[in-house]
Amino acid sequence: MNAAGLRSWVFDLDNTLYPATAAVYDLIGVRMTDFIARTLEIEAGEALVLRERYFHMYGATVVGLQRHHGVNAQDFLDEVHDVPLEVAPDSVLADSIARLPGRKFVFTNGARAYALRVLDRLGLSAHFDDLCAIEDADLAPKPQPAAFYAMQRRFGIDPASTLFIDDHIPNVRAAVALGYHAALIGCTEPPDDLRTAPDLVTLLCDLIATHEMKL
Repeated sequence: MNAAGLRSWVFDLDNTLYPATAAVYDLIGVRMTDFIARTLEIEAGEALVLRERYFHMYGATVVGLQRHHGVNAQDFLDEVHDVPLEVAPDSVLADSIARLPGRKFVFTNGARAYALRVLDRLGLSAHFDDLCAIEDADLAPKPQPAAFYAMQRRFGIDPASTLFIDDHIPNVRAAVALGYHAALIGCTEPPDDLRTAPDLVTLLCDLIATHEMKL
């Protein structure tokens, strides 16, 4: 695979456009547990178990909370994503994204307002054409096909000419099953059947070099 045949690029947000070492996602997890414990009036340990159970059942904790406990999804998303953003602009990443041919998008299971904040903090907002957050997919999260279909409709893209990039193996496998080119980044034990890279900059620099050599 090289960049020459790709017309669209779809990026995950958390632990993809910024490194997992930033710990932002961990802070969101703590706020999720606190929200569940307070709202359902249960102990923190029980709340953590419930949070993980709904994540594995539905792909997003918010879906289980809404379905089984009547939690207002937007209230949950707004509160748990209200975290300090310990992320910084990466000029090499920004330059790499800018050099990609075609349109670029962000596809996240996170909240829209949060995603916009992160992109702004990373200095990447100007490089993306659109964003599909979990609210835009009617709370259908990756790796559910419904989330991908909602994203495709929103962006108007063709999977056959799109590269999907994510740090979560089930999401990448789902994209491949739906006809996308796909790449997994940041996995310490990457599977043999997926294209992988240690980080996003490495992946993009490799694709750009391959593309430019063919010009």
